[in-house]
Amino acid sequence: MSDTPIRDVITIGAGPSALTAAIYTTREDIDTVLYEKSAVGGLAATTDMVDNYPGFADGIEGLTLAGNLEKQAERFGAHIEFGDVTAIRTEGKYKVVTVDGEEVKAKAVLIGTGSDYKKLGVPGEKEFYGRGVHYCATCDGAFYRDKKLVVVGGGNSGLQEAIFLTRYSTHIDLLVRSTIKASDVLQHDLQKYIDEGKVTVHLNTTTDEIIDTDGRVSSVKITENGVPAEIIADGIFVFVGLKPNTDFLAGSGVELDEVGLVKTNTKLETAVEGVFASGDVRSGATMQIASAVGEGASAALSIREYLDEFNRA
Repeated sequence: MSDTPIRDVITIGAGPSALTAAIYTTREDIDTVLYEKSAVGGLAATTDMVDNYPGFADGIEGLTLAGNLEKQAERFGAHIEFGDVTAIRTEGKYKVVTVDGEEVKAKAVLIGTGSDYKKLGVPGEKEFYGRGVHYCATCDGAFYRDKKLVVVGGGNSGLQEAIFLTRYSTHIDLLVRSTIKASDVLQHDLQKYIDEGKVTVHLNTTTDEIIDTDGRVSSVKITENGVPAEIIADGIFVFVGLKPNTDFLAGSGVELDEVGLVKTNTKLETAVEGVFASGDVRSGATMQIASAVGEGASAALSIREYLDEFNRA
């Protein structure tokens, strides 16, 4: 470890929030390396079209937006490396991050690993992701104008997204595994669309298989109250929760909330001094690209302030 170079900042993850933070830190000559275990750009890179990101009147492909953020961060000197971070610990003044079994030291760490959508785990889901299977209504709902949709999920997000999708879809079949657990306010709001015939709710219903025709989703096989059935649909939106990418934080001292998201203070610092978090992995995040980018900038400013004090000590 004595010969290991000490970075100013190690960022875990390379999604929009982490890349934005890197743009800010590297512009101020703060040595920054980002470790990403899968795809640079995170969930944004897998989104067909981002229509609600400010500054792009006609929308922008998620992959293009992610690529632009990556190029911008690298232009200022950010180092983006592929590697799987499995642990963080504190050693004296420094943070030690384990990447692919090797340890790397840094003065500060930013956790920007984001969250992943929980999957149904049924046949057809993985195969037709982006071709009829979606996890973000605001990202992809507009592609289904005047189409029939299936929405899966009876929690707050399921009802919110189903209501949002009514502005595009001619009809939505809402599949709920047991009973609706969303707030009374959302249930009241949904009732309007049920009364209008725009939404049909299927309680005690499982999603069994996603069927395609010519490589696009065409129907969904279900079991409702023990009876098999098939619903014709042009697409399926799944809202059964998010799984934060925080397993690697076990034993680090970083505090998580009840669903596994990272707790931070107003400066986006965690319970461990010198360890920050931003974006979709942070407790209280809005799970939107625009807000994740804003948090990345805020985290970078807090990290700069922390490093100023670190270097003076």
